[in-house]
Amino acid sequence: MCRLNRGLGLYGVLALTFAALCWPSQAQAQAWSLTTAQRQAFLQYYAPVVLKRGNGNDGRHGYDWVTNFDFDRDGNFSNNKLNWKQIPQYIDASRTGPSAWSGWRVRPTLYTSLIEFMDGGKNLVLIYHVYHALDKNAAGDYQLHDWERVEMLVQNVVGNPGSGETVAYAVVTQHKRNVVRRAGHVDLNFMQTATGKHLLIWQAEWSDKLAAAHGQELRFCTDPYSFFAGRMASAGKAEAGVNNDGKKNVHYAFVPEGSADAVAAFGAQALTYATADALASRYDNGKTVTWPNVKRITYELQDLADILPTHWQYGGYATHWKDTSPIDFWLESPIVNEAGQAEVSAGMQRFFPQTRDIENEDDREGYIAKKWLLGTFELNDSASDFGGGGSSEFHDNAYASSVADSRGRTRASASGYGTSPGTFWWQHDYFVHTGFTDSKDGVEHGFWLPGAWYSPTNGGFDGRWVQLFDDRPGLESGQR
Repeated sequence: MCRLNRGLGLYGVLALTFAALCWPSQAQAQAWSLTTAQRQAFLQYYAPVVLKRGNGNDGRHGYDWVTNFDFDRDGNFSNNKLNWKQIPQYIDASRTGPSAWSGWRVRPTLYTSLIEFMDGGKNLVLIYHVYHALDKNAAGDYQLHDWERVEMLVQNVVGNPGSGETVAYAVVTQHKRNVVRRAGHVDLNFMQTATGKHLLIWQAEWSDKLAAAHGQELRFCTDPYSFFAGRMASAGKAEAGVNNDGKKNVHYAFVPEGSADAVAAFGAQALTYATADALASRYDNGKTVTWPNVKRITYELQDLADILPTHWQYGGYATHWKDTSPIDFWLESPIVNEAGQAEVSAGMQRFFPQTRDIENEDDREGYIAKKWLLGTFELNDSASDFGGGGSSEFHDNAYASSVADSRGRTRASASGYGTSPGTFWWQHDYFVHTGFTDSKDGVEHGFWLPGAWYSPTNGGFDGRWVQLFDDRPGLESGQR
């Protein structure tokens, strides 16, 4: 269907023409696409190593594990927090054999997407969301937790990962702040092996500590991998330097299972019912341990697009999400599963983002409402909890198409959907940040991906809506 039939008009045509003129000529000349296997490989290659501080004493062992949306195997997200409180019983029961919990599959998971586009060459945005089923807020109440993510912009891609591409910047979420570190910064450290280049990230425990690092927040590790390798080799103290906050304790290392060298270097194991007791830290967040006492656990990658259909108005959303604050997206193509079957239809679709908590203690938002899903977050150089960074002004300006990007385009003029401002998001709306911060609220350095950037003929791929990784139903982590 031609976009001109959806209210574009003369000014929309002019806007599209202007957008085409602004689009670098090199992009079309060099247009080419990665294969599905290469996209999976890039996500595996750059998957982060997450060094985590625990709070597993006083009978809370296992609370701090990374997990997946369906660990309890009941297909219901609204009771995840309630059921996760039984993780200590799951662990204790695993010592003696089958139990009421032995059907659970904790499967530590990072939820991912890959965005591929041409702009003077091949570029990738890689997104990794670290999922926890339980958190605490400032009042000490438990919450469902679905916020913290790692993002990287990879440039100069020429083929398979490790072929000379570069990481332009990385972003982590620290609560509502999107903290950025650009290439060459001392806080941007990787574990480089033959099977991956893994950003080193530190994560706080679930407990509420107010003025200190808390609530599952992510920080960049300021120490190089050689520091950790030396400490592991010498059975030294397990701690990590983190951006803006000195040294922090480490009780867990979560390592991507797809990187054989990283798994071997850490001696990481798959978390199963059989290994659960041995892989649960029972230490308080203030307890400093040596590396032999750090629990090293592998994690798998799954897709953000696995979860997005659950938000859909015709996808059984009421099991997981409330019917408040709906978000409308115009989908040019359906959301499909790994077998290519449509799970959400094309066309104007409504999604519900508000969390349904069976205990009625939490109403945070799911993936479909996250600003980082659209690139409409505000970058922050500071990691302070008391210094801005959580503003919605840029996101609101983007929705209204009221502010032009660094190339003179608004969201609507880049996409060609002249009726979208203040009404709906287009499926392929995405703002690419330069990695540099702007002091003005509501303005960011970067550009909207224009026109049919996502099409194979233009060398693009919008992996936010595509399921790449096998769901592995019923399997424990590490099994194939």
